[in-house]
Amino acid sequence: METRFDMFGNDVALKFAKRFANAGAVITESPLPTSVQELVSLRASQINGCGWCVDMHTKEAAAHGESAERLNLVAVWRETTVFTAAERAALAFAEEGTRLADAHQGVSDETWAAVREHYDDDQTAALVALLGLINAANRLAVIVHQRGGSYQPGMFEAALSGQS
Repeated sequence: METRFDMFGNDVALKFAKRFANAGAVITESPLPTSVQELVSLRASQINGCGWCVDMHTKEAAAHGESAERLNLVAVWRETTVFTAAERAALAFAEEGTRLADAHQGVSDETWAAVREHYDDDQTAALVALLGLINAANRLAVIVHQRGGSYQPGMFEAALSGQS
């Protein structure tokens, strides 16, 4: 399967990507831990079948010090002992907020309560925004068949700033 459209090679798409990245910068600069940001992004991307985003977030997480063991276990986090209670709440939130069509209520009250137990208002706001943003990114990449495997840490920011 070949990439259908180069989202970094078209002026309109590039303008959109830059604004999308600016929205992401709000989350990156938030008090939500980087490890949680990458784990949530990775889990949503796995669910959505986005090879590009799985590749990106696995490599970005590793570049920020995340262990291979934890990255390899994200897809089966419920069956592991390597994630904290706060990370488990965020991963449950990622799954329920991504699989909206699977439950009429979206994120359950139980999961929401767990998120609020572990994250303050600013972190919760960032978590909600992050999940919306990564699901949108997944859809964009899947639609154009942007494939994983060639991503290098920092590549996305470089593409947006005109560096390669």
